[in-house]
Amino acid sequence: MQFIKNIFWNGDEHRVRALWRLIGQLLILLAIALPTQIGLGAVALMIRTAQGGITASPMTLLESPLVIALATLAILAAILASVWLAGRLLDRRLFADFGFHVNQNWWRDFGFGLFLGAILMLLIFLIELGAGWLSVTGTFTTRAPNAPFFLAILLPLITFVAVGIYEELLSRGYHLRNMAEGFNWNVIGPRWAIVIATLLSSALFGLAHLANPNASFISSFNIFVAGAILLAVGYLLTGELAIPIGVHITWNFFQGNVFGFPVSGADFGSATFISIQQGGPDVWTGGAFGPEAGLLGLGGILLGGVLTALWVRWRYGRVGLYTKLAEYE
Repeated sequence: MQFIKNIFWNGDEHRVRALWRLIGQLLILLAIALPTQIGLGAVALMIRTAQGGITASPMTLLESPLVIALATLAILAAILASVWLAGRLLDRRLFADFGFHVNQNWWRDFGFGLFLGAILMLLIFLIELGAGWLSVTGTFTTRAPNAPFFLAILLPLITFVAVGIYEELLSRGYHLRNMAEGFNWNVIGPRWAIVIATLLSSALFGLAHLANPNASFISSFNIFVAGAILLAVGYLLTGELAIPIGVHITWNFFQGNVFGFPVSGADFGSATFISIQQGGPDVWTGGAFGPEAGLLGLGGILLGGVLTALWVRWRYGRVGLYTKLAEYE
């Protein structure tokens, strides 16, 4: 009986073990997300009726920037609520301990992350432009001719802010941290536990993008690398999600709505500052999936990891794993 109890319960920490915390958070998320998605479906039906009744195409509706923005905000709310509840009921920790000890340093790191994501995508754009692999076909374009540009660009911006927050909170803040604590055995230690957790959580992050349009093994591998380096390094070195959230937001937004690239295989170009016609070898550009599936995107990911480490070294005077990610207090 005690053996069975030990499988589920950590007597030293007085809480359920890491595997069951991860499963529990997932179940809480599903319980919250299901009614949320039903409500979103009702909203989408009203939009469909207003835009053309039953003759409106369901696929066109799903591709609507408004519906996409509403869906990502609904997912954001569900993930925030599920992590908060799991933290209270299963993890026995405050929500801030998932990477949100918000103070002056947090906001400075967040600002650096925003700048980094933008500059990395700018470099990719300039290299492709200089190589003749793309051509600029327009500026300040929108697919909604009756909508002002600044309103049309607002919806994808909201979408990518929400995506940056909830993907980092879930993949790094909750998954990586719980996996690190779960693997922190005496024979492994906190440092290697963090390494294992980073690789495993990043693998799940890459696999989650395998269902995206135009996805391939290469695109999922590159996203795995992005999860393990570009997005994880800031969290691993500071214990906070400020840098990962910042770089995630602007990497996506500048990719899709500043420079007009596909974002992880999807077309978010309902409004773009620059419209492009893509060419060049797919192995470098990523083709229909976007830069994340190409060698240029992979180079940007690796460069971003190095620049993040240099930023942390300059800001905090040290570069080292934040081992408390694997140590429960």
